[in-house]
Amino acid sequence: MKAVIVDDEGLARRELRRLLHDHDWVEIVGEAANIEEAFACIQQLEPGLVFLDIQMPGGSGFDLLARLDEPPRVIFTTAYDQHAVRAFEVNALDYLLKPIEPERLAAALNKVKSGTAAAKPSAALERVFVRDGSRCWFIPLREVRLLSAEGNHLRLSWGSLQPLLARPLTVLEQRLDPNLFFRANRAQIINLDFIEAVEVGLGGRLHVQLRGGPEVEISRRQAQLFRSRAIP
Repeated sequence: MKAVIVDDEGLARRELRRLLHDHDWVEIVGEAANIEEAFACIQQLEPGLVFLDIQMPGGSGFDLLARLDEPPRVIFTTAYDQHAVRAFEVNALDYLLKPIEPERLAAALNKVKSGTAAAKPSAALERVFVRDGSRCWFIPLREVRLLSAEGNHLRLSWGSLQPLLARPLTVLEQRLDPNLFFRANRAQIINLDFIEAVEVGLGGRLHVQLRGGPEVEISRRQAQLFRSRAIP
């Protein structure tokens, strides 16, 4: 698996390279000392895994993730354990405290192997990184029941949360699984797995009740296509 190391300390990058020498299935294809270098490196090399420091000059590891359209798997590496809760809130694979112990690194890499084996090949986007205020997450799109446009941003209805993603709905729509998501109207896309009921309203308009809410109206233009999908 191709991997990139992002850390502002050269000594820390060299030490991690040394530790990874015993894991020959991980190929270090690049390094970066700040988020600008890291962004360019990840865009160019498209690694499947990033070892990511959190506190760096010019921006944090969370700032980097917020800029990526499709973030890779992430293992955080840092000297500050107060970031641990926040890192796991974003669903990182693991969180390694410096100095990194070989046993902990091996355990983190086993999670990478397990996740890779379980993953299904797909051209569709599977998750997005969302930063909303002081909170941030990796959100599996299969768990999002509704995506709603708000200007050049979009609101995700995910469990009890509704974080805002700094990306236009039309841009994200191109990467969604068409077997799972359906454009209900100009401003909303629904997850078909969350449909609880469909009702016919005035003028033959369709109203879809999503599990966990809300009710969404299918536009007249989309109604025929929706019926042809034979949604129960």
